Amino acid sequence: MSTAAIATSLKEALVAIVGPDRVLDRPVDLIAFASDASFYRLIPKAVVFAGSVDEVRALFRLSREFQVPMTFRAAGTSLSGQSVSDGILVEVARNWRGIQVLEGGAKVKVQPGVIGAHVNHALRPYRAKMGPDPASINTCTVGGILSNNSSGMCCGVTQNAYHTLESLTFVLPSGTVIDTAAADADARFREAEPALAEGLLKLKADLEANQPLAQRVRAKYKMKNTTGYSLNAFIDYNRPVDIFRNLLVGSEGTLAFIAEAVLNSVPDLPVKVTGFLIFSDLHAACAAIVPLRDAGAAALELLDRASLRSVENQAGTPPTIKTLPEGAAALLVEFQGKDESARAELERLALAAAAGLTLLEPARFTHDPVEQALMWKIRSGTFPSVGAVRARGTTVLIEDVAFPIEKLADAAVDLTKLFVKHRYDEAILFGHAKDGNLHFVITQSFNDQAAVDRYSALIDDVVELVVKKYDGALKAEHGTGRNMAPFVEAEWGPEAKAVMEQLKALVDPQRLLNPGVILNADPKCHLSDLKPMPGVEEEVDKCIECGYCEPKCPSRELTLTPRQRIVVRREMARLETNREDPALLSSLREAFPYMALDTCAVDGLCATACPVGIDTGQLTKRFRRANHSRRAQKIALSVARNFASVEPAMRLALRSGHIVQSLFGPKVMPFITRAMKAFGASHQWSPEMPKPAKAALPVTKLEGAQAIYFPACISRMMGHLPGEPEELSLVEALVKVAERAAYPVHIPFDVEGTCCGVPFSSKGYDEAHRYTVNHAIEKFWEWSQQGRLAIVMDTSPCTYGVITSRGYLTPENQARFDKLKIIDSTAFANDVLLPRLKVTRKVGSVVLHPVCSVTKMNLLPQLEGVAKACADKVLVPRDAGCCGFAGDRGFTHAELTASATKHEAREVKTQSFDGYYASSRTCEVGMTRSTGQVYRSFLYLLESATRPEASK
Repeated sequence: MSTAAIATSLKEALVAIVGPDRVLDRPVDLIAFASDASFYRLIPKAVVFAGSVDEVRALFRLSREFQVPMTFRAAGTSLSGQSVSDGILVEVARNWRGIQVLEGGAKVKVQPGVIGAHVNHALRPYRAKMGPDPASINTCTVGGILSNNSSGMCCGVTQNAYHTLESLTFVLPSGTVIDTAAADADARFREAEPALAEGLLKLKADLEANQPLAQRVRAKYKMKNTTGYSLNAFIDYNRPVDIFRNLLVGSEGTLAFIAEAVLNSVPDLPVKVTGFLIFSDLHAACAAIVPLRDAGAAALELLDRASLRSVENQAGTPPTIKTLPEGAAALLVEFQGKDESARAELERLALAAAAGLTLLEPARFTHDPVEQALMWKIRSGTFPSVGAVRARGTTVLIEDVAFPIEKLADAAVDLTKLFVKHRYDEAILFGHAKDGNLHFVITQSFNDQAAVDRYSALIDDVVELVVKKYDGALKAEHGTGRNMAPFVEAEWGPEAKAVMEQLKALVDPQRLLNPGVILNADPKCHLSDLKPMPGVEEEVDKCIECGYCEPKCPSRELTLTPRQRIVVRREMARLETNREDPALLSSLREAFPYMALDTCAVDGLCATACPVGIDTGQLTKRFRRANHSRRAQKIALSVARNFASVEPAMRLALRSGHIVQSLFGPKVMPFITRAMKAFGASHQWSPEMPKPAKAALPVTKLEGAQAIYFPACISRMMGHLPGEPEELSLVEALVKVAERAAYPVHIPFDVEGTCCGVPFSSKGYDEAHRYTVNHAIEKFWEWSQQGRLAIVMDTSPCTYGVITSRGYLTPENQARFDKLKIIDSTAFANDVLLPRLKVTRKVGSVVLHPVCSVTKMNLLPQLEGVAKACADKVLVPRDAGCCGFAGDRGFTHAELTASATKHEAREVKTQSFDGYYASSRTCEVGMTRSTGQVYRSFLYLLESATRPEASK
């Protein structure tokens, strides 16, 4: 059978299991899923979105039938190549998101696709959290946390995934399903899998009989260690089902599929005392770890001088960091307690422990959250700082090792010597020093053999140093993966390696489940399948493909995520250079416009999670600009110059559409707009289409005004949604509330025709955007009396568009911009109006949709502040994010909004509320469409809650 025939047959078999909508095999999809956060790449034969245990069992059968390897993948944040495959890649992030808090927060039942931070969100009301606290907790999922035995900054060894696991439901490659929490779990396991059960008991007996090996296992797991399989399970447990349950922790998806887990929570300690201690050298910093740990420090984060240098120019970093001598080092130290009564004792312990240390600066500890956040920002900024300055064509590698704590000082110094030896001048060293766990970050090119050889030589020396000199762990918390698989025997020895080989053979004799990970016969496998990193557009070239952006992306379950857009673009660039596969390049070029551009909301939320601050929407805008002809750019500029005539035309169009709808029914306008697509129209009418706004704005006075109110053009064109109360327009509501607060605002008489420029910017019409935003700033300068009065804007995306537009302004307008005070209505309402108002009537409960720009401007606390003043209960959904409406994208690509909002809408629909609020009309349209509940501006909530009693 030909390769094509096999591929067709495989796809048909997969479709028969999960349906056609959950199997991807187009080149663009396979390339998109070929990379994870590591420096490896394997192109899968198909990507499958499994949705049930029965489907997983069927996929296991299919894997055996076709002799095609299979790998499970959730978030794809693996740093060692655990979640890439050249076989069947089974994605379990989007359909395995169940969370159930048990026993008053003492336990939590979770599925593998649940993001770690979402578990903590569910446990927060119980003052609890999950034990593991990896740096990627806002992105990585429970499946990956368990499969890699993740830990983090504070959890150490005792609160990692292994030690906080209560029970698992797993699916073996044979299809056997076991819930280890069941009373008869061990009996069922022995009955269904007698050879495996007996084999596990034999391995346990043999290991325990080998006293030197048993002692080595006990010793190695006293420190962080994720190299190889969790052999301590053979020591810690007696029943086969319990042994296997904990062998699955850290098995990196090579033994079974984890369908569900019950985890024991740990206390969430909210009281924190934090210090940033500076030492003369790395050795002295490491030597201070034991006394600080013994004093009770919960976190001890080490930063060498190179780490500190990498962030010394970062905003907020104390200027004294720049003056530190070469070789200096720091420890970020934090003590934690459960309530305020513990704070004084924590401070005493911290100062007493620091008193005996030799420091370059006097020890100072703080409980100020702002100062604490700054210290942690310095620590968290180290990894991305290297990524931000890496050379074009290189990737960023982060390795983690662990040493016995008593040897850490010498080991850390020796590691830095290796960087010098192998010419990694940019390398930095930091880590969770309390547990002897160090990370080092380097930038690496794999574009030629010399670069690969240099990396190989470094790793060989690291293995020699960690294993032979200090008897440490080559992997402390990132998992063995592919890059340390050749060195498992070097660390563990042949006897322990043999136990691991026998374990794998018992469970997966055909080596079809995530092969090559943890155990690999190829001594050079860590140098194979290396990810190419060709240079691409400057907007995204610094991407390190970590995947942190993905949970923020509205198109993540429809087309591509930001990381995948960049991965596909890089493959296109590679193929454009080497011309090795014209057919593949042609396929990618054909798919790219819809997959990467048309369905990108350019909301910028990806940048808020990106370690190097990349806004992938900027790449989209670049391509949109390039796709516009000169004539199209001129037409857009003409529209911008004549925007005053656009507004009445838009109101007329909305009025006409609603008249047609009222006369001929709700199906006619959607039909008409669909038919108009043949003539180039792109906007689709929907039942939530707003009615036209009132043409006449409220009359206000400049005399006595405390601020200038600029109603966004969207507020001037779009009025109420169908079903929305119509007693006040949005503009009237803000004016009325301001009057009530004795802080009147003035709407300039010539406001019509002024636009913030966001609609043109998002579509890539640069000249039109530049014209509109310059025009807006000129009008703001005039209206505000040269900056004397603040400008208040009522639509958050417009506010954000203006306050980030400085680079598009003329020098004269930049000078004006710098003197203007531009305030979003959320901040104006909470900070200025609310303190002057009396809330006369609260509603029971409201739900908020924080639009992207509110998040980017860090104004969610202000939005919540208004809501909490006006309602007894305020919900911000856990899955609240970009609605994908993107100005008008929801009218042209309704599928984007449907996909972007489905998880948030599901949460909103589980209960009823007295109101649904946001701060952008088009986002309100999107949320109304997805939930069936009318969303409106939060200003209506404030206006209603502060009405004088007599007018209610």
